[in-house]
Amino acid sequence: MTKITVPTNSKPRVPMPPPPPPPLPLKSEMMLAKNRTGPGPIEQMVKNASRQKASDIHIRVGEVPRFRIRGEMVTAEDQPQVTPEMFEEYLSEILSSTQRHEFAKTKELDTAVFYPGFLRCRVNCFETITGGAMVLRLISLRIPSIDELRLPPVFKKIIGIKQGLILVTGPTGSGKSTTMAAMIRHLNETENKHIITIEDPIEFVHPSQKCLISQREVGLHTQDFHASLRSALREDPDVILIGEMRDRVTINIALQAAQTGHLVLGTLHTRSAINAINRLLNIFTPEEQIAMRIQIVESLAAVIAQLLIPATDGGRVAVHDILINTPSMQDYLLKGNEDSAFQLMQMDTHEGMQVMNNAIYEQWQLGTITEEAATKVSPDPSGFDRLVRTGGYEAHRSPRSFEGKYQAKF
Repeated sequence: MTKITVPTNSKPRVPMPPPPPPPLPLKSEMMLAKNRTGPGPIEQMVKNASRQKASDIHIRVGEVPRFRIRGEMVTAEDQPQVTPEMFEEYLSEILSSTQRHEFAKTKELDTAVFYPGFLRCRVNCFETITGGAMVLRLISLRIPSIDELRLPPVFKKIIGIKQGLILVTGPTGSGKSTTMAAMIRHLNETENKHIITIEDPIEFVHPSQKCLISQREVGLHTQDFHASLRSALREDPDVILIGEMRDRVTINIALQAAQTGHLVLGTLHTRSAINAINRLLNIFTPEEQIAMRIQIVESLAAVIAQLLIPATDGGRVAVHDILINTPSMQDYLLKGNEDSAFQLMQMDTHEGMQVMNNAIYEQWQLGTITEEAATKVSPDPSGFDRLVRTGGYEAHRSPRSFEGKYQAKF
């Protein structure tokens, strides 16, 4: 028998870890893709909208479809006015028979459609005075990173917090979901944690990398949002992504999770960081608000308020209010001293805090946005004008240099 010897100085080869798998479609989306024999009118419309870098498609009986491009509604080219018969054809293309029955019964429906290798669409169908309507939100299959979006570097520090409540706020269409997805991606690439998301519906699909990620869609993987949220606390999570903080039950469960060692991410529709706390408090009665203020402030880790502004290069740029709940900030928030909290956000840039107007002014200084666009979106136009006239100088601060600052892009 031949004896095979192995040199003693040879080193075993360490296999390279496989690349993360591409995101998989949900069961309902797989069924839709399998039943589709060729590109239908909705799929073709989605392709046209994607080429024009639209974020949403609006379809309504009696109207020509419109695309939302850079925040503006634009009539779609080469599209006819939608008839009731055309709308029924659109529904047949993207909905299963069960979903068609549900929509006919409830007059509204949330779902998602998956186009393999291309993108996903979050879909909302509803009835209007002129007939059926639907809005499709176009969602890239590839999740952008914090660096690619040119978001403030402090976002990496925020998502690395071990426990507490992180709120990402802003009006509809301000990129909250994209920012949260980028933060989850960073965590997925750098930490070994269990992340649970409860979404309605799922938008970005996260393949597990260093983190184990469990995504659940209301109506598909759970029938009750609150039940799934309570259940999440028993599923050994490190991070829970809730989505919208919609009611007092959701807020109470989120606070319970944040206080018991979990990191919780939620969204609100407010235009400033400090107003986010008031929005949560206003859900409760005046008698409850004193106790709830203590719970919210003690659980809070950070608040990010985001707005999107049309950029000079044809895209959009994100600007932020950033509140970090330092001991000094917590003291002001517990006392309800909003003026002092706002001033601390202006001054404590070492912690990564900033106010929206200063972020807008920086982008204007860099030439990424026009003065007209900046003034239009500013939460305090007179304050922005003062920054322009004084060269960014504020009484409580020294002038700042904006050379080399980040330019967050969407």
